[in-house]
Amino acid sequence: MSMTPKQAGIIEPILTTQARGYSNAEFIGTRLLPIASVRTRNAIVLKFVMNSFRKRNTRRAPGSETMRIETSFGADPIALYQESLEGLVPTETEAEAKAIPGIDMGVEAVREVQDVIQLGRECQIAELVRNQANYDAGHVEVVGTTDKWSDPASNPLSMLNDARSVIRRKTGRKPNTLTINDDTAMDLCSHPSVLDHYKHTTGDSVTVEMLARYLKIKEILVGEAVFLPENAPDEAEATDVWGDDAILSYKPEGTNYRVPSFGYTYQLEGFPMAEVPYYERNRKSWVYPYTEEYRPYINGADAGFLFKGVR
Repeated sequence: MSMTPKQAGIIEPILTTQARGYSNAEFIGTRLLPIASVRTRNAIVLKFVMNSFRKRNTRRAPGSETMRIETSFGADPIALYQESLEGLVPTETEAEAKAIPGIDMGVEAVREVQDVIQLGRECQIAELVRNQANYDAGHVEVVGTTDKWSDPASNPLSMLNDARSVIRRKTGRKPNTLTINDDTAMDLCSHPSVLDHYKHTTGDSVTVEMLARYLKIKEILVGEAVFLPENAPDEAEATDVWGDDAILSYKPEGTNYRVPSFGYTYQLEGFPMAEVPYYERNRKSWVYPYTEEYRPYINGADAGFLFKGVR
């Protein structure tokens, strides 16, 4: 049997709580573009403007008028995406699972569909931030053959320092996040310049945290997720979500719209949502509906720098 319109709006509180507390560790998209809650599906996104960087005459003579500046923001309309999927649990599977302590097929069904939707979101964010058309002039570098970070003769630190300066001059803040894939992280951790830097301090392998200190970056996000196209055969080789690009960017601590953040993932309040499961008699199965409403968005292209093809 199918859900009635009334039933469709009922949230399953336990499964929803489980969903909101669960995150696949392989996905980094919402760490690059943090979650920001919005109250409507068609929201207005506030964008940082440059008033704070203008040098102004604030000196006032006795009896004269006080100078004024208008407080303002840029604003863009944004419509959220709705992503929805249902998990199916046959009664036979549920019966067998009850014999295994600690297995809750309702939770497993929600997490399985949640992983699929989160992978889709990871791909959306990666496609957004890897598209050089989304960056301002001077904020993209197509890396040449001899400058690939996998090349021992390359100088990643110098390249990042140059990009860091570009972002700081546009935003007043130094970038604090570097996003790369797993292969690039391994290239950098074994790069001769990095190994030479640490050769007198440790005999251990260079970690991502050590790499971040060397590169003068607060946080390095390493994307490990891979995907198969929907109709690809199971034996096909998966594609790296984050490709061979690197993104240097700034994100603020917390949600401060006056700060030139690279971007956010806008999410409707109350989501993700797991609805009350229902029984489908024809398939002798329980169905677990799950829905998310969100949209990733680049708020301040000036706060990001894209390196195309670093390996």
